[in-house]
Amino acid sequence: MQLNLTTATRIGLNALGALGVAVALRLGESIFIPLTFAVLLAAILWPIAEWFNRRRVPWSIACMIAVSLLVVLFVVVTLGLTLAVPRIVAGLPNLQNSDVRNDEYAKFRQKMIRLSPTSVDAVLPEDPEESQLLKTVEAALKPENINRLLGLVGGYLGSYLLQTVLVIFIVLFLLVEGKMLTLRVVEIFGPSPGAQSRAVGVLSEIANSVRSYPVWRTIVNAGLAIVLGVVYQAAGLRQAWTWALLAAVLCYVPYIGTILAGVPPVLDAFLFREPQTALGILLFYVVVVTFEGYVIVPVVMGRSMSLNATTVLLACLFWDLVWGTPGLFLAMPLMAALKAVCMNVPGWRPWANLMGTEEGPAPPEPAPPDLDKTPLMDEAPLVKEFSAVPPPGEGSP
Repeated sequence: MQLNLTTATRIGLNALGALGVAVALRLGESIFIPLTFAVLLAAILWPIAEWFNRRRVPWSIACMIAVSLLVVLFVVVTLGLTLAVPRIVAGLPNLQNSDVRNDEYAKFRQKMIRLSPTSVDAVLPEDPEESQLLKTVEAALKPENINRLLGLVGGYLGSYLLQTVLVIFIVLFLLVEGKMLTLRVVEIFGPSPGAQSRAVGVLSEIANSVRSYPVWRTIVNAGLAIVLGVVYQAAGLRQAWTWALLAAVLCYVPYIGTILAGVPPVLDAFLFREPQTALGILLFYVVVVTFEGYVIVPVVMGRSMSLNATTVLLACLFWDLVWGTPGLFLAMPLMAALKAVCMNVPGWRPWANLMGTEEGPAPPEPAPPDLDKTPLMDEAPLVKEFSAVPPPGEGSP
């Protein structure tokens, strides 16, 4: 049956389809979030498992070794951030002691006087008993409020650990059965050898695009954390390496995470050091993240991975709306995968160009290949690569 639909009708149907996908993703977040994380991590760990497999390690053992490396990384990062919480709480001044409270208030007021071009008496009066700001801080730092906050953090940590265990098991299963699953997915695109060969090429390009962003992002974030940690330590910050590790984690979220990662070290320097130190930390952080974002990242990731700022911000807003905080961490890999799909699906190339950063006119979309003239399955190199791999659980020579 052929329907004569107007342009407005097509736009409306596409909008309803997009809304339906968003609602389905939201309702199925308990399934889709762990699965998306698992697929992303499996794509990252696949080359590691293959490296061990080429050295005569059985495929299942190679997958377990790759997953074990992932577990070690998760444990190190989680312990680093978790153990820092008691140290931060212990380093807070005891405002229940009136002498300590008045002394800390006087120091803070003097710092604000040196920075503010106008009088601060309206917000920070000389008498601590008249300061509404001090009363608010005292209420927030009461032991019962601190205990409640630690309870929330503990509950979040428990949920995080449960989700992590689930994701790790899914990653292990995807790695062990990945070669068989790849062949089964290719068969979905039809019995035509040309169609299957093209599907393998598209899947391979998508996997490379999805893998390249988190791998290079992790390397860049690790280097960024080392640089920030050394400078924070030299500046005398109380939690220098904690703030550096936090920056390494938050910088996976573009723009928003980078801004949030710069707030704690500046506050640490302002409260426990000098205003000049806080200003120096702020300027140094801005210079470092600007250099990292506009020089290092484009060089190491290449222009094929570059997404324009509008696409990145809209992606962060959309995936935060659909999946919350996990969506912010998954926004860039998901957009990289979507761009790779648009680059390889006939008629969708303009959408990929819309997400890119190229300023000149986009090159014309290549004509779709003639599937009847595409090499047979056993002649396609990518298909031969998957077909030559022994079934999961068996070693390869």
